[in-house]
Amino acid sequence: MIKRTTLLTAVLFGALGFSSAQAEIKIATAGPMTGQYASFGQQMKAGAEQAVADINAAGGVLGQKLVLEVGDDACDPKQAVAVANQMVNKGVVFMAGHFCSGSSIPASKVYEEEGIVQISPASTNPKLTEEGGDNVYRVCGRDDQQGMVAGEFLAKKYKGKNIAIIHDKTAYGKGLADETRKYLRKAGGKEKMYEAITAGEKDYSALVSKLKRNKIDVIYLGGYHTEAGLIIRQMRDQGMKTVLVSGDALVTDEFWQITGSAGEGTLMTFSPDPRKNPDAAPVVKEFRAKGIEPEGYVLYTYGAIQAWAQAVNKAGSTDTNKVIKALNTGRFNTVLGKIGFDKKGDVTAPGYVFYVWKNGKYDYLK
Repeated sequence: MIKRTTLLTAVLFGALGFSSAQAEIKIATAGPMTGQYASFGQQMKAGAEQAVADINAAGGVLGQKLVLEVGDDACDPKQAVAVANQMVNKGVVFMAGHFCSGSSIPASKVYEEEGIVQISPASTNPKLTEEGGDNVYRVCGRDDQQGMVAGEFLAKKYKGKNIAIIHDKTAYGKGLADETRKYLRKAGGKEKMYEAITAGEKDYSALVSKLKRNKIDVIYLGGYHTEAGLIIRQMRDQGMKTVLVSGDALVTDEFWQITGSAGEGTLMTFSPDPRKNPDAAPVVKEFRAKGIEPEGYVLYTYGAIQAWAQAVNKAGSTDTNKVIKALNTGRFNTVLGKIGFDKKGDVTAPGYVFYVWKNGKYDYLK
């Protein structure tokens, strides 16, 4: 399965007279550094840069310094494959990415072919690890886990109410909406509307009018913060008090910048906030001292790199097969807590909880 070995690298270093202490190890992160989801790309970049700086300050990995490459896939599948090939050509041995499931899944085929370990901080579609190679992992949860929490919540909290389920047609959005719908029905509930929207549009007035006609009390949106924010604002403009519930793609302050006070009371699911993990306190303090709030996927990217680095040190090598064995059998102390991976490459960590947006911030729903 894994083609790449470290043989060529070792031969080159030996021929050129480099010692292992002089060598560098190239790793990467990739996500939407530009485009409408760029706030998430910036979260990943900030987390990766700080992780590399902290690991290097502590002596690096196997006595070698890490060098970070950053790829911009704009959450576009074709661009993601191009980025993956660029990283191959740059000699990257590890990818902490991508963000969107629609990018991670096609890019993972390149990493599998070339023997590059991939740990996504954010891609939640089950297909990533269900269909991916032995080299594919994630430190976030899955849509079926998130959908179960959301669906059961909707069935209980909004029993007898009119529910609409909407998705944006993406691998992430549709996957999450469909899992939520499945578990809503399993719990005895049923949606009144099921609709698709097109990501990137600005005018959702036709959708809002349909929601209003159907007297929808609560919307579940499988999609991203930009569309969620616009839908909320346009609902409020039409006098609707309908609650919006969504997933982990709302974990950015940019959501509130779009909605303002109209976003008050919006609900979402996300993994337990790593900023509240006592073991992460020094790193959180370090980010805040630099004026960076480690929200959303900042610490998930940091933790993905930590896990890989510890696996490499345990393996005593960057050889892909040895690192895979270490990842499969080890437990790793990270800003996300002590984590490991199951046989599919999914993280063995606490699942999803509910958050509410209030006064411009998100916090646990009490």
